[in-house]
Amino acid sequence: MNQIKYSIASLLFLFAAVVTAQNEKAPEKEPGHYNQNKFKQLYEEFSTPNTYRSASGAPGPDYYQQQADYKMDIELDDKNARIYGEGTITYTNNSPDNLEFLWLQLDQNVRAKDSKSPLRDGSAVPMAEQLGSFAKKYYTAPFDGGFVIDYVKDHSGRALPYTINQTMMRVDIPEPLKSGEKLSFSLKWWYNIPEHTVNRARSGYETFPKDGNRAYVIAQFFPRMAVYSDVEGWQNHQFWGSGEFALPFGDYEVNITVPADHVLDATGTLQNRKDVFSKEMMKRYEQAKKSYDKPVIIVTQEEAEAAEKGFSEKKKTWKFKAENVRDYGFATSRKFIWDMQAVKVGNKDVMAVSMYPKEGNPLWEEYSTKAVAHTLKSYSSHTFDYPYPKAISVHAKNQGMEYPMICWNYGRPNEDGTYSDQVKYGMISVIIHEVGHNFFPMIVNSDERQWGWMDEGLDTFMQYVAEQEFGELYPEAIAPNDKYPSRRGDPSKIVPYMSGDQSTIAPIMSNPENVYQLGPNAYGKPATALNILRETVMGRELFDHAFKTYSQRWMFKHPTPEDFFRTMEDASAVDLDWYWRGWFYTTDYVDIGVKDLKKYYVSDKPNQQMRTYMAARNLTEKDLLPLVYLVEEGSEDFDPNMKGKTPSETSQPLKEFMMDNMTADERAKVKEPKYFYEVTFDKPGGIPMPLIVEYTYADGTRENITYPAEIWRKNDAEVKMVLSSQSELTGIMVDPKAETADIDTTNNSWPKKEEKSDFDKFKGDIKGK
Repeated sequence: MNQIKYSIASLLFLFAAVVTAQNEKAPEKEPGHYNQNKFKQLYEEFSTPNTYRSASGAPGPDYYQQQADYKMDIELDDKNARIYGEGTITYTNNSPDNLEFLWLQLDQNVRAKDSKSPLRDGSAVPMAEQLGSFAKKYYTAPFDGGFVIDYVKDHSGRALPYTINQTMMRVDIPEPLKSGEKLSFSLKWWYNIPEHTVNRARSGYETFPKDGNRAYVIAQFFPRMAVYSDVEGWQNHQFWGSGEFALPFGDYEVNITVPADHVLDATGTLQNRKDVFSKEMMKRYEQAKKSYDKPVIIVTQEEAEAAEKGFSEKKKTWKFKAENVRDYGFATSRKFIWDMQAVKVGNKDVMAVSMYPKEGNPLWEEYSTKAVAHTLKSYSSHTFDYPYPKAISVHAKNQGMEYPMICWNYGRPNEDGTYSDQVKYGMISVIIHEVGHNFFPMIVNSDERQWGWMDEGLDTFMQYVAEQEFGELYPEAIAPNDKYPSRRGDPSKIVPYMSGDQSTIAPIMSNPENVYQLGPNAYGKPATALNILRETVMGRELFDHAFKTYSQRWMFKHPTPEDFFRTMEDASAVDLDWYWRGWFYTTDYVDIGVKDLKKYYVSDKPNQQMRTYMAARNLTEKDLLPLVYLVEEGSEDFDPNMKGKTPSETSQPLKEFMMDNMTADERAKVKEPKYFYEVTFDKPGGIPMPLIVEYTYADGTRENITYPAEIWRKNDAEVKMVLSSQSELTGIMVDPKAETADIDTTNNSWPKKEEKSDFDKFKGDIKGK
């Protein structure tokens, strides 16, 4: 049969060659027009590979990173809402460079009285404003939340000169810190803790007026070393509020003193558990270490409610150690209920932990630790086994923020304990997202201040995967929905953003401070792009292997976007430069449709196109090999008698060829197509994507074909495809399952479906009521 297929195909060669030539005709360019082909390689955008970062996307043989180790004593003054701290930083210079000075981050200075952050955006007089917002803006003094640095000293106790530039502090050292050397210096500081429910701080406290207590979620509470790397040298870009953090790894010893009636948890392993836990808490903790199916309550709601009524004047110090973390956070309050559950991750046990006031129940007791445990399992299966000893979810009003081993999350029921599905899903989703940040960027330690999408986008993508898996594992939690209602990740969810006003859209490859809509830009669009890449472009097997390769190559290291892009190609053998260029480097959108359809029948007479071709070359039919000609329905060469007949019935040369080259048995097995179609697909949108098409036939059958994105490589505007069938074509649908984030579906079908106007839809709604 191979010979038969080849012979029939050869008869159609000339027609196919003409169509292909038309299809591949390059679009004309205006003078000075440079190559904007999306399939152009990203050599101009990428840095040249070197010994620090290889062309494969893996760390090079000379890759290095600095280390910053901290020993700190912290005290929380509950009465005055203030943090006091002092400690020692030991900084190791693993770079090949001699460092003349050191840079530290003072992120609380974004809330100093003289902060420039509130002045960075313009504003106009609104038509109306909420009373609270108006009063805060014009009737209250600015909150003074900046760091007060008492001293910076070297290891001998001598003062080190320093300069504070907004949120960055340069420490001048007596002589350069040479490659391979360490330097220890000490600091003492304090600052006023902001009320995060008032000014949307990333950390702070919430006041509970009914009982007079506060719940604290504390981070960015100490001067933190900036990153020094082979990519930027010192990453000392100011913290303006949106771009998050870039931090080196290190080991921490932190002693935190709080009121004696508080319970507290933090990054790291608690060193003096028996000193700060009651005997009953210790007993419950030992039970939790063996409980893999449900949480064990360490501090009950009844116990927390009793603690709310007393305000101890005594103090208690909680001592922690953490290894190889990039940051530190803690949460403390006398209001916290506390539960824990063991989770098997690889060959080790990890504690899934939740802390929440009674205001979070019953929702938090039901779902928080369950969501933490699921996240650890889901993310680990797609990246690497979670390496830390625990993951903590802390309830905090209107919060969603992440730190190593600990995060704060929103989701509060009504006062009577009832809650909507929206509140429930919102809480589960934010917990999955913030716990997931342990993987990106707490372990795969990208530069959030420069590339917000590298942690938020990758984490939102993994959040989508984990949410869908959560719905499959706990169907009772999502009833009556058929799947988990993820807010981001599905292609359709990003369409409103990508089809919006181009003047307020920035490429994904933008600094977080310089985009109008940070949520869609850094979270939604990259998550959707990765989901489409996994489901539609690469397939799960190739994508999952490449994504896991990237995660494992760069765990506990500092990757760049290029390291991610290169690794995804290196581990999959899929050329994705066109994809990165379209989705990440531009603000283009996806729009592919059906432009035209022509029907053809086989004839033994040359059509007008062929006659013109022959005349131009002084050829006759005798000068050519026997050919099969295709005639367009409705053209001057079309004969209605061709309808419904097979090609061998309308072409004598083809019939003779089959008689001469096939046995009777072979001829009986041939299924001759009766209909030939030329379908023209166009691409008004700038992003090339696989062309996913569903063809429907008169006999009720359907055929699904996915043409690779490379069909657009030679003509970015439109392509033609030849389709042959035994049954008449009755319908064409592009992207039938809405897999590509196509912003305009009115051009996706043939025959074109009539779309109702908004007015007609409104009338229909009125009639239905």
